[in-house]
Amino acid sequence: MSSPRAVRRADKLMSDESVEALLKTSYAGHLGSVGADGTPYVCPLLYIWMDGEVWVHNTTARGHLQDNVRQQPKVCFEVDVPGKIFPYGRFQCDTSVEYQSVIAFGTIRIVEDRADKTRFFDRFMDKYYGPDETRPVGFYPRLDDVTVYAVSIERMTGKQTPLPAPEAQWPALDNTRSPNAQPPSPAQS
Repeated sequence: MSSPRAVRRADKLMSDESVEALLKTSYAGHLGSVGADGTPYVCPLLYIWMDGEVWVHNTTARGHLQDNVRQQPKVCFEVDVPGKIFPYGRFQCDTSVEYQSVIAFGTIRIVEDRADKTRFFDRFMDKYYGPDETRPVGFYPRLDDVTVYAVSIERMTGKQTPLPAPEAQWPALDNTRSPNAQPPSPAQS
């Protein structure tokens, strides 16, 4: 999945297993599409990772997303999980963040098959809600009121910065990117 040629910082690449784990568990993602006039559009969506694809849903009403998908099926999907902020050097700019992110490029399609739409919602409810014996399982009376989309992945990259151990953070260790910089004296500030 992750390709060293697709990222500038190959040292940050996530393993395929970590990429898949993040896609299975992240809360929400951002779907990027392009309008007929070339205008980009990004939509935050809840999603599931199913059958090696990203599945999302939205209303059946025509809007930016559906119009864009119908005219240009090439899309980008992103998920990220931020972590703790940490210092690595003696200056304020020597600060970073622990994170994981996945960016996937692919082709989106509208899912028409009712059985596939039902399967999507079964998995969707499992991810976001869980079992509930007080309501009928697998019954979606408004199935025709939603559009389900599936993104076939053509290229995907996962990157991460793990939280360094305390002994690898400032002030225990100075990893400043500007080792010869001298802060201004108080009189120069």
